[in-house]
Amino acid sequence: MVEEIITSGRMTPEVDPILHIWGWEIPLYLFLGGFAAGILFFSALFTLQNKENRYSMAVKALPLAVPVLLAIGLGALFLDLSHKLYFWQLYTNIRWESPMSWGAWTLMLVTPLSILWAASWIEDLFPNLDLRYDWLKEAIRTIRQYQKPMAWALIVLAVILGMYTGILLSAFNARPFWNSAIMGPLFLTSGLSAAAAAITLLTKEHAERSLFTKIDLILIAVELFFIIHLFMGFLASTQVHIQAAEMFLGGEFTVPFWVWVVGIGLAIPALLEILELRKRFVPTYVPALMVIAGSLMLRFIVVEAGQASRWLY
Repeated sequence: MVEEIITSGRMTPEVDPILHIWGWEIPLYLFLGGFAAGILFFSALFTLQNKENRYSMAVKALPLAVPVLLAIGLGALFLDLSHKLYFWQLYTNIRWESPMSWGAWTLMLVTPLSILWAASWIEDLFPNLDLRYDWLKEAIRTIRQYQKPMAWALIVLAVILGMYTGILLSAFNARPFWNSAIMGPLFLTSGLSAAAAAITLLTKEHAERSLFTKIDLILIAVELFFIIHLFMGFLASTQVHIQAAEMFLGGEFTVPFWVWVVGIGLAIPALLEILELRKRFVPTYVPALMVIAGSLMLRFIVVEAGQASRWLY
């Protein structure tokens, strides 16, 4: 009788041997959250360095997209919820040990602050814009007076948001592939890299493009470092972690990960960016789009692989 209960329970779909509950909504949310965090980080950093006019795309223009990115990400997260009408209960308490609680409160702070931050650059970006209402003009001028304090807050919140997208996964001890402290720094670096690539893609200033191409090269190198040490850590760990790594070393995720994420999303863009910095003709949009696509693919593959990895083999 006990054997029958255990067998039927273990073989129930979505319980064991493979947990598959998260669909496209979660990796999309993780990507957009990390991407938005990267944009806010660079914008706030160069504002504090008084370089907002020199790097206008990074500091002023691209942050206008952040509220939209966060809204789409939160919309995807909302679609994933099983009990959508009760999402507000996340905000009835703070659980310091819960990554989800950290993420919910961070998003609660970042979203309205990103709107204020974008609004503070409206007059710079659109000098001929006719703001008909005096109260709106006054509100924007008031917001501009607090740009530096907002920038300090945004740097801290952007780092937390970018790290949280990876820590959310690493906290799942039951999923060996997710259970690594490297996930947080890896996702943060990936989000920063995607943001740097977007700046090189959209800016018309040569100096800004050159700087962020160099920044992206450094971030790609750091990201590759984290990926290598992620697998080194798994291969030096328990049997289940070794088996989780083997899904990428000859298993079902080998081609998608090493070709699409590492090859097309990191190594080839890095090579093209080096050629670009050496004054070789390389269409800027090619490596930039490859980096952004690779960053998105990283989330989809990691989320999928984590759900396929397990303790009970």
